[in-house]
Amino acid sequence: MTQTLAPQALTDLSEEEAMFRDAVAEFAATEIAPHVHAMDQAAKFRRDLVDRFFEMGLMGIEVPETLGGSGGSFIMAVLAIEELARVDASAAIYVDVHNTLVNNCLLRWASDEQQAALFPRMTSGLLGAFALSEPASGSDAFALETRAELKGDHYELTGRKFWITNGDEAGIFIIFANADPGKGYKGITGFLVERDFAGFAVGKKEDKLGIRASSTTELILEQCRVPVANVLGPVGLGYKIAIETLNEGRIGIGAQMVGVARGALEATVGYVKERRQFGKAIAEFQGVQFQLAQMATELEAARLMVYNAARLKDAGHPFAQEAAMAKLFSSQVADRITSQCVELFGGYGYSKEYPVEKYYRDAKIGTIYEGTSNMQLQTIAKGLLK
Repeated sequence: MTQTLAPQALTDLSEEEAMFRDAVAEFAATEIAPHVHAMDQAAKFRRDLVDRFFEMGLMGIEVPETLGGSGGSFIMAVLAIEELARVDASAAIYVDVHNTLVNNCLLRWASDEQQAALFPRMTSGLLGAFALSEPASGSDAFALETRAELKGDHYELTGRKFWITNGDEAGIFIIFANADPGKGYKGITGFLVERDFAGFAVGKKEDKLGIRASSTTELILEQCRVPVANVLGPVGLGYKIAIETLNEGRIGIGAQMVGVARGALEATVGYVKERRQFGKAIAEFQGVQFQLAQMATELEAARLMVYNAARLKDAGHPFAQEAAMAKLFSSQVADRITSQCVELFGGYGYSKEYPVEKYYRDAKIGTIYEGTSNMQLQTIAKGLLK
């Protein structure tokens, strides 16, 4: 009988993956954690920390080394996002959007010339943003009204984009506009728009419940001139580009939510060991122990779903349904865990002097962005009924 190797557990990491995760965790604890409260209050992320993301190679994890990136795997991006979100969800979002949406989209759809021109900049300091949503097209992304009109050697883009993550700091934007409205969603096309293009402006910055240090803005396009050379992928295939990019992005959101839930649960475990009532630590009460055990179980299940979707992606297997499931479940789990953690902190949990109220606020967005929970359910159901 020939001996076969036992399959790896989903949580088993290679030496390279483990070293990378640990380096990100140490960076988050030493360089980000001291500023989390102040950045949340100011609703502003420190630019020097974004610069550190670039210096550490966190903004080109999957980009080939020949183009300035780290040449890593998608699971490494997931590990980085999780460790950052464990300390600050806003920090995780900068790394998440830049890698799983913007870089991912360019790796799959940009021409060799576009990649050679952009990636050396985007792995060294040029932050990216992904602009699909509009005032009238949130979940119904393909009802977008931004138009692209061909004018010889360039297009003119006119419209508005809403809820754009990284909008305040980004220097390059993947913007979707309809180049042929008569064809409906089959006219949607992707464009690479740089911040200094004529006719482009960043509008209102949102004042949000959670992830406050992460910028979310409006984009205004008034006959914005975009060279034909900046069309991303084939004209009219923007709908496919957007959907397939979001499939990967949802795994990143799952990693964010796992990190947020981890951070809240770890803070709570530490607190209940110290907080005394009725003559003993509240961690000694069976009711509290059961709540902790339930949260830990759900968190582990969410992590396994996220890691599984990431491993499927790295292996080149279909992963769209698993990504939707991971995003749906991890965001629900983060919502439940952070809420329970606030309760276990008691009155202190409602105070900004303690960490769990921020985790609670940060968790809510997970059920909304990059496809609401209802949209994830629709994706999953379509796969089941196909």
